[in-house]
Amino acid sequence: MGYVLGFEEIGSTSVADVGGKGAHLGELSRVEGIRVPDGFCVTTEAFRRVVAEDPSVGALLDPLSRVEPDDRAAVTTLSAEVRRAVEDVEIPGDLAAAIGGALARLGERVSCAVRSSATAEDLPTASFAGQQDSYLNIVGLPEVLRHVRRCWASLFTERAVTYRRRNGFDDRAVRMAVVVQRMVVPDAAGVLFTADPVTSNRKVAAVEAGWGLGEALVSGLVAGDVHRVRDDRVVSTTVATKTRLVQAAPGGGTRQVPVEAHLRTRPALTDAQVVRLVRLGRRVEAHFGRPQDIEWCLTGDEFHIVQSRPITTLFPVPETGDGESHVYVSVGHQQMMTDAMKPLGLSVWQLTTPRPMHEAGGRLFVDVAPVLATSAGRDGLVEIMGRSDPLIRDALLTVLDRGDLIGPLPDEEAVAAPAGDPPAPVEADPAVVTRLIREGRASVATLREEIRDLSGPALLDFVLADIAELRRVLFDPRGIQVIMAAMEATWWLNDHLEEWLGERNAADALTRSVPHNVTSEMGLALLDVADAIRPHADVVAFLHRVADEGREGDGFLDELAGLDGGREARDAIRGYLDAYGMRCPGEIDITRTRWSERPATLVPAILGHVRDFEPGAGARHFEQGRRESRRREQELLTRLRALPEGERKAGETKRMIDLVRTFSGYREYPKYGMVSRYHVYKQALLREADHLVRSGVLREREDVFFLRLQEVREVVRTGVVDAGLLLERREAFRSYEALTPPRVLTSDGEVVTGRYRREDVPPGALAGLPVSSGTVEGRARVVTDMARADLEAGDILVTTCTDPGWTPLFVTVAGLVTEVGGLMTHGAVIAREYGLPAVVGVEGATRLIRDGQRIRVHGTDGYVEILG
Repeated sequence: MGYVLGFEEIGSTSVADVGGKGAHLGELSRVEGIRVPDGFCVTTEAFRRVVAEDPSVGALLDPLSRVEPDDRAAVTTLSAEVRRAVEDVEIPGDLAAAIGGALARLGERVSCAVRSSATAEDLPTASFAGQQDSYLNIVGLPEVLRHVRRCWASLFTERAVTYRRRNGFDDRAVRMAVVVQRMVVPDAAGVLFTADPVTSNRKVAAVEAGWGLGEALVSGLVAGDVHRVRDDRVVSTTVATKTRLVQAAPGGGTRQVPVEAHLRTRPALTDAQVVRLVRLGRRVEAHFGRPQDIEWCLTGDEFHIVQSRPITTLFPVPETGDGESHVYVSVGHQQMMTDAMKPLGLSVWQLTTPRPMHEAGGRLFVDVAPVLATSAGRDGLVEIMGRSDPLIRDALLTVLDRGDLIGPLPDEEAVAAPAGDPPAPVEADPAVVTRLIREGRASVATLREEIRDLSGPALLDFVLADIAELRRVLFDPRGIQVIMAAMEATWWLNDHLEEWLGERNAADALTRSVPHNVTSEMGLALLDVADAIRPHADVVAFLHRVADEGREGDGFLDELAGLDGGREARDAIRGYLDAYGMRCPGEIDITRTRWSERPATLVPAILGHVRDFEPGAGARHFEQGRRESRRREQELLTRLRALPEGERKAGETKRMIDLVRTFSGYREYPKYGMVSRYHVYKQALLREADHLVRSGVLREREDVFFLRLQEVREVVRTGVVDAGLLLERREAFRSYEALTPPRVLTSDGEVVTGRYRREDVPPGALAGLPVSSGTVEGRARVVTDMARADLEAGDILVTTCTDPGWTPLFVTVAGLVTEVGGLMTHGAVIAREYGLPAVVGVEGATRLIRDGQRIRVHGTDGYVEILG
């Protein structure tokens, strides 16, 4: 490879040589009908050589690589030193001559744009747009060489260094190329997004346009006209008042000048030009195979494309290839796990669930379009969503009201055949629950026994076959009847007691300390572990060190035995792990690290309990909740008997209360059984992965997480794995982790956002769904990683979402706020169980509420006030 390459020599495989921007320009120059100004690239090899021959630069990169991204002072100092060193390097004569020759081919005294092009820039998985520098109207070889050095130095701006630290890029691995391109002096310029940057709709393109050079728009100096185009038609136009423009200065560089008065409110492009530009953009998009962010210039009536990069912020659309309209609802928002999942986790979850699901961005979605297309299905889904997640409900109503994806229902519909007699009403019999739990435990015990000695293809065949048993237990009609009876009784109580007594969410207080709630029992059991540790100062001090060091594995448990009281502490922790060690945040993904695999995750919560609670707190907490629930029951029944038809109303209410208290605890058990089974599968699969590593088939045991379960079986059978596929999936997963999944997504790629249409929320308050009654004021602790939670009694937990793996934190806090959740999801159920005021579904809570702020949670009315 040489030091200089013309665009005609560059393609998509040239990223390592010319960076992302250079490779894209080379590809663009090949697209039929696309005008790209001529140019060349100074390659990464030139940068590597210059840096290698100047020891002062290399000496500064070592300390830079060790700096923490949040240490702004160190980043500022070290990055400035590296930039100065790079800008001062001497470009060898042969390299300068090569650049001069390429420059001469563009024309004598040609005006150029000199732009940086890093090897990690403009890539599908990590767009570095704006991280490096661009220089316009550069004339003459000395100035071009000076700005080449400045582009090299821009690799080490504070922003670029911090970005690399946060995203795991190595300073020495990320090299810099430089694009030198004939500069177009345009009448108008701007940006074209081939997918709507606001809604993500792939069928809508957005054009921003202004007078003069596009740098004014790209840098945010001025606002431009905004046009939206769908199906070759401009569907909306907003014309900006354009008071200033950027143009080439006579002596080189650029300058700002006022826009002539008659042009200020005139669109920079006609509708015909906008449509023609979008058509060009669609060609570029088709060539690269994904939506593009394109910078363009208009000279006379000719468009020139000067840059194109993928839009990396768009959430992927599930692939169907059928050309039909689809409306996808996020599964993660129902399961309280919106993180990206690895392929093994996705495949096991899909094998577990009865409904067909679609993958996109490492998440799962259900297509509800067929349901919305029928009257009964539409009404039922909207009603269910109204109870569980009003934001999804509102988004679906938006789709229905527009009518562009789901058409209006026909005037006459076929009458569905009767579904048969409704099931007989279930009675509040505790024996039903104990029998279901006993059978579930026996099924898992049988699994452990039968899988113990299996390996190779026999193991994978067994796991795939056993998932049928998992589904049988998980969807046992008796269990579903119990769960539905509790849910319907809860809804009945809330509806009727508000109607009869004016009591909102009355069921909340009636569901405290119900029997057989394995998740709430798990939270209280950790208080018992703290009781075993609290008397032993040496053990407490040791566990503080474990927490500070972030220990991996469970080796620290054996170290406890040598301390005074250490055996008791170790046995208490291991006993807890025996019962609950299969759990963790994000537990529906079989690949997630379980508490039994990393017990140190629990240590901060244990130490918090040691500090904040007295001995016996677990039993007292449960008994207090039980007494409060019974007291509330008697109070409500007494008030009901005083009403007209009071005995009837009290009798119906008593029956519903008995159903709620008898059956609502079981709702958490099927998932506990499922996760227990997942853990057994995972342990067996990792043993097999270790064998594949020893055999040289896999590089590391975690490679198995990037294969689907059926693919694991094939690898075990053949002893062959596609290493390229594993690498591709690892890279894709890293990109998916940075994406926020939408609640509702259409087949056009549009993210449909719902909103709360309420008038009872005070100005400035954050609206949400009330799921556990009461009002509490306290310090907000914004927590995104349970293992890093630093909570004290009385704090209010603010987080994205919670699943059972978060339960140990609920014992300490006084209230809960989440961005995702519904009336019957984990956080709501356990908050009611523990008597914590809670509001869920608060959009942007972790961003709008700062850690440490005082907030007031209105769990009855469903909003959060930020007090300061």
